[in-house]
Amino acid sequence: MGRHRWFSEARRWRLAALLGVGLAVLALVITLINTLPGGGGSTEGTTRDGDKVHGTPAVPKDADPEVGWGFTHTQYSADEGEEEAVERVRAELAGQGRPIPQIQHIMGWGAGNPEPVDGRYDFSDMDRRMDFVRASKGTPVVTLCCAPDWMKGGEPGAENTDWSQQALETAPEREHYDDFARLAATVAKRYPDVRHFVVWNEFKGFWNNEEARWDYEGYTELYNLVYRELKKVDKDIMVGGPYLGMDSIDPRQTENASQVEGPWGRLDQRPLDAFEYWNKHKKGADFVVVDGASYTADDEMLPDEFKATEKLTAVGEWVRERTGDLPLWWAEYYVEPGDSQDNRDDWSEAHRVAVHASGLMAIARGGATSGFYWNPQKRGAKCAGCLWTATQQADGGAELPMLQLIERFGKEFGPGTAYEKVTVAADDRPHVRVLADDEAVLVVNTRDRKIGAEVDGRRVDLAEYEVMWLKR
Repeated sequence: MGRHRWFSEARRWRLAALLGVGLAVLALVITLINTLPGGGGSTEGTTRDGDKVHGTPAVPKDADPEVGWGFTHTQYSADEGEEEAVERVRAELAGQGRPIPQIQHIMGWGAGNPEPVDGRYDFSDMDRRMDFVRASKGTPVVTLCCAPDWMKGGEPGAENTDWSQQALETAPEREHYDDFARLAATVAKRYPDVRHFVVWNEFKGFWNNEEARWDYEGYTELYNLVYRELKKVDKDIMVGGPYLGMDSIDPRQTENASQVEGPWGRLDQRPLDAFEYWNKHKKGADFVVVDGASYTADDEMLPDEFKATEKLTAVGEWVRERTGDLPLWWAEYYVEPGDSQDNRDDWSEAHRVAVHASGLMAIARGGATSGFYWNPQKRGAKCAGCLWTATQQADGGAELPMLQLIERFGKEFGPGTAYEKVTVAADDRPHVRVLADDEAVLVVNTRDRKIGAEVDGRRVDLAEYEVMWLKR
């Protein structure tokens, strides 16, 4: 019995040893499977079929380069949260009777690394965002930014993504421009209902330190490669750029000052040079994209927050003079300076909406037909300038004043609008801003008190910073 027992224990020991070796081998095999040859980083959670069509997209037959007025999804949005709260936002957007254009970036701002390793994809976050845009009957727009780490000198691998602002805002290295263009084509194949693509974001990473100017040659090279690849996927895909930030400076400043000026300041010459180069050397464009703020680089609103928005008109006019009939988009626009954390919550919501309405008027007057509000959505109960209450709360998803403004502006002043003059009594002109077509008049009280004004032949009473719509 003793020997039998010893033998049995020895056999069990050998079996355990063999199982241990087998498990170790299996773990090594799994590691090798999830790692590219040559130590290319983990591919966990990725697939090779990034260009496989996601879901059941409805591809529009005739895409229009003018999409209208909408918003950009940022880090937090309505694709996640309490089910009823998410549904409130979805139903609100879908119930507008028109598709509201919605931008989503391919990496960052709510989307993970789309290609952690060369040829291995993870579109799980993008899929979820696209599902929401589709469910809310929106017009999906994709901004092709930013680039996976291995395209910009970082480490490949699903676990190695560097999410610091500096890393995220690094441009692809020139030897990887072709790789980024192929990634853009992969995105286009995966989401065939996306007919509008914006190439990159604000020239991030394209700064020439030696010459203290934008690297517009590098950006234009990348843009042209992306443009070519997207048109290979489908010639009817619409592509736009350069998504430059049109900065302005104090009107007394002479360094880097352009000849484009007004009471709001002077446009910085450097982005204008970059735009001119791109416009001359681009292989093609279906629409033109800019962004910017009404205030200067030093956060000055000149001569005040409402009149400062006239800068947006000046930018539009300058761009349109150089691009002719190409539709003009504002990918972002800002009228309220942020603090050190880029928070904008010093104004009351009524004040904020009034200045934003003034900004939208100015953008439209400059010839733009499409614009996107950068939604500062957060998870908490308080969120200055948000479009809806946080969907992470059970009672969340309620429409907020900024969304009301964007929805109504898009409904009344969509692409193709022919704007008309509005009569305002001479004494009232300094206190109100107006925009109108043949059916509606938008009136904004720029004062922090109640006023009466004669607009379009009728007397109206406006509360402090009130935004009022009149029917004609």
